[in-house]
Amino acid sequence: MLSLDQTFRALGDPTRLRILNLLSRGEQPVGDLILALDLPQSSVSQHLAALRAAGLVADRQQGKQRFYALNKPRSRVQAKILGAACECCAELTDYRRDLWRLQRLRPRLKP
Repeated sequence: MLSLDQTFRALGDPTRLRILNLLSRGEQPVGDLILALDLPQSSVSQHLAALRAAGLVADRQQGKQRFYALNKPRSRVQAKILGAACECCAELTDYRRDLWRLQRLRPRLKP
């Protein structure tokens, strides 16, 4: 079982918070995350691996595409922490810009 400090360590990086913010809108293909974040593929992949290791995200392969989604929180405490993090991200300009980019890629998403 993963500890609470692993959750906080995973949330301690701005890029990982940006990824979680995007994934709070639902499952996303990794290519869309790369475009929305405007970061190199290698960087996004490293951060996704850290989030996966912390048990915060899950991935699945469909053909040549890999999709990522938030995992169900393992406890009420983790759910509250993740909820607060996503709520705070929604208030910040950089995070709203990421969502705007993602929406331009996938217009079916609602803010």
